[in-house]
Amino acid sequence: MEQHVIMALIVLIVVPIIFTIFAKKPSLIPTPIQNVFEIYIEFIDNLIKENMGEKGRKYFPLIASIGLFVFFGNLLGIIPGLESPTANLNTTMALALLVFFIYNFEGIRENGIGYFKHFLGPVPAMAPVFVIIELLSHLSRPVTLALRLFANMTGGELISVVLIMLVPFLIPMPVMLIHLIAVFLQTYVFVVLTTVYIAGAITHAEH
Repeated sequence: MEQHVIMALIVLIVVPIIFTIFAKKPSLIPTPIQNVFEIYIEFIDNLIKENMGEKGRKYFPLIASIGLFVFFGNLLGIIPGLESPTANLNTTMALALLVFFIYNFEGIRENGIGYFKHFLGPVPAMAPVFVIIELLSHLSRPVTLALRLFANMTGGELISVVLIMLVPFLIPMPVMLIHLIAVFLQTYVFVVLTTVYIAGAITHAEH
């Protein structure tokens, strides 16, 4: 079995266990880990409400789960000897395609045939042109979503390895800090874009 598949399975198994342990019985006096989970939950909740309103609450488990997988998948690359599953294009493309199919499915489910009206653009005479533009735009989304995450995590791991090999005693901590910033940033970007894509798909009928 490929290493990135093993790493992805580790994330899929370990993260829910950790989340269940620390979120099952929240304390009145929050522990640091409980605080982190609560901040994350509040962030996802606010992001959904800002983009979709209250009706977007049903997408909370999906978006929160994707965020946790991407974050902990990114984080594995910091641990020596382990590989981020998100540093493999197969993983990031699978995630991106999941988002692509879900937001289109939800757009059709929410709006019916009206979902496809936005592909025609605002000017009927220009519909053939807008159809091509919209199709290219939508088809490029999973590609750019996958490549952005893959390139940043792969680049971060390669730079870390090279610098640590060159200056093993001086570089590790600053490199790890930079890598950690990239972990947070790429998770944030992926989660925000996922939310925006779903919001755009389910609200087309309201425009």
